[in-house]
Amino acid sequence: MTDLPRENVQSYPRPPALEAVPQRITIRLGGILVAETTRAFRVLETHHAPTYYLPPADISATLQAAPGSSFCEWKGTARYLDVSAGAISRPRAAWTYDRPSARFAPIAGYVAFYAGLMDEAWVGDLRVLPQPGDFYGGWITPNLEGRIKGAPGTRHW
Repeated sequence: MTDLPRENVQSYPRPPALEAVPQRITIRLGGILVAETTRAFRVLETHHAPTYYLPPADISATLQAAPGSSFCEWKGTARYLDVSAGAISRPRAAWTYDRPSARFAPIAGYVAFYAGLMDEAWVGDLRVLPQPGDFYGGWITPNLEGRIKGAPGTRHW
């Protein structure tokens, strides 16, 4: 079993921190392995579940540009991606920062997936739950404590 240290999302920093992830990250869609890596990064921000970014070389799904973008005051402009594996396609199920701010330069071109739009997402041998709501893409693991934003009424605090 993967032991993750207890972490309180309320003690995560603002501006957010970027750190390498030592655990294996695994994602499946339609029973197909979409991604597997030991070279991921995660972003830690106050009141958010960590967001995991995977190197494109470790992603086996087909990724296609999707309409729309969003802006993060810390990372810059994100563009969205449709994710396909076998016969299954999920629109806007992932996103990437092509040219993030200097602080987040290591994740340029890396891809983050909405766990709730995949069949399974894992950190080590711990299955992930998606961050509540339809905007944030954090991954909730059992070691997290504190109030995680994303549920109705929490988007702008």
